[in-house]
Amino acid sequence: MNVTIMDSTLRDGSHAMAHRFTEQQIGQIVRALDSAGIPVIEVSHGDGLGGSSFNYGFSAVDEFSLIKTAVDCASQARIACLLLPGIGTREHIERAADVGVGMIRIATHCTEADISVQHFALTRELGLDAIGFLMMSHMLNSDGLAAQARVMVDAGATGVYIVDSAGALILSEVSERIAGLSSEIGQEAAVGFHGHQNLTLAVANSVIAIQAGATLIDGTTRGLGAGAGNTQTEVLVAVLDRLGIESGVELEGILNASETVASLCGSHEPRLDSSSLMLGYAGAYSSFLLHSQRAAERYGVAAKDILLEVGRRRYIGGQEDMIIDVALNLAGAQTAALGN
Repeated sequence: MNVTIMDSTLRDGSHAMAHRFTEQQIGQIVRALDSAGIPVIEVSHGDGLGGSSFNYGFSAVDEFSLIKTAVDCASQARIACLLLPGIGTREHIERAADVGVGMIRIATHCTEADISVQHFALTRELGLDAIGFLMMSHMLNSDGLAAQARVMVDAGATGVYIVDSAGALILSEVSERIAGLSSEIGQEAAVGFHGHQNLTLAVANSVIAIQAGATLIDGTTRGLGAGAGNTQTEVLVAVLDRLGIESGVELEGILNASETVASLCGSHEPRLDSSSLMLGYAGAYSSFLLHSQRAAERYGVAAKDILLEVGRRRYIGGQEDMIIDVALNLAGAQTAALGN
């Protein structure tokens, strides 16, 4: 059994870094991952191409400078970028192709694959590999996800991921969804899994995904990512090695890459606390964590309470501004209770 590990330290990890990556950090980390045998390295703003904005957080360095640095520093790995339709545009895909990106990963909410059709068409027209991401996949059952994956494959996707954006999926919920995708698209496209650590199940869920038919697995070195972090690449490589599953990634090399990331980004490594745990429990988007913590500090309420309400309201990526509304309502209710 063989799987392909795609490393998203320099994209999902951008959330943990508050989008502060520098060209020097990108270069050093890409060289380390490339040397370890990672075949695909994703680089962009945490919210994908075009994500540098007031709503999502401004990047410290123009993302195309970071992407070009990554392309220049990789000898065998392909550089990928994430794009969310409505945030990224046609021009972003074309610029990514111009600087040497080999893959665009196109992400939509799990019920909105139809908005990605033109983006897949352009990506394939430019000669790039096109991978689909069904975000917040805990919100839709396996049949629904399979139907959405079909839309992406028909549009040109060569692979489609179940994306556990909230870190909310638990074991059999992963296997059911992966099996559903494998049954629907497995003869035409690869099936992938992208996990988060909010319930500490990212590695276990990734192994279960492989057993259910996934051949593409995402990770981040040191688990650097949104919320409590992502499937930790070096742990995943070690576990797969013990299981006799070939990933093509050298364990010693990825451990060296882990130390590189620790030396450059260690102060930003995510941790499991009551707020990040609540992301998984409530099913809230992992990148909401920093937004909720900032709102909690500003309005004097608990971040975990904000996230519980955000999960109850079923907010999705792109609704970060609504976190302020939740915080204000909780602060108002708190004040009223004190008054009584």
